Amino acid sequence: MKIVICDDSIEYLLKIEKLLFYYQDTHNGARFEIEKFSDAAALYRKIQQNDLADIYILDMIMADKNGIDIGNQIRRAGCNNAIIYITTSDDFALDAYSVHAVRYLLKPISEHSFFEALDYALSYAEVQKSPTYAIKTKDGLVSIPYSKIEYIENSSRILDVHLTNGQAVKSIFLRKSFDEEIREIICRPNFVQVHKSFLINLNYVKKLAANNALMETGKTIPISKKRAADIKKEYLLYISNQHH
Repeated sequence: MKIVICDDSIEYLLKIEKLLFYYQDTHNGARFEIEKFSDAAALYRKIQQNDLADIYILDMIMADKNGIDIGNQIRRAGCNNAIIYITTSDDFALDAYSVHAVRYLLKPISEHSFFEALDYALSYAEVQKSPTYAIKTKDGLVSIPYSKIEYIENSSRILDVHLTNGQAVKSIFLRKSFDEEIREIICRPNFVQVHKSFLINLNYVKKLAANNALMETGKTIPISKKRAADIKKEYLLYISNQHH
């Protein structure tokens, strides 16, 4: 994960970098590539060259180019990744909203507020990077990262998309068949249809038996007899590829 910090105050630049290092030390698996800029114009030129980061932590009030100038350039580059503004004034909050900043923090910032903002920005950046599965729900279209899907169940023309965190997203009534609804996702190498009503993510199979698959969340998914041999081959091939 690449994070860019830009602040014309060297003191604050180093403070943010220190907080990022501390976040890495206290959050298992967090690893950042950090790039610092005290010259906003230099960062502006880099973005113009399409050299982009996953997360931007920007001061708002700087000489030559301000935080909004940089934010606008990020969006013009077609980059939807996370922007966190850190500033001494709340005068630019509406401007920050216009470039879809994920957080707007006032100096002096606390470790708690910075970590909360970073948690959100990291989740946001992951979603932007991950291919997603779009599902129509009663609340509108919901995009779910493929990596968060454990399995999908079709029940009376309604999809239940079960997530790795144990939650589920329910679709509205479908006009298309289950096979048509999963046509896009089944092309991905780690997804396989094991039953006329079930599609599973092989990443989250804990144990595969002849007639069912035990998932990480504890759910047992049935495997149809006619698909069993092919599914076993696919699973063994998948496991083999994971260890190469």
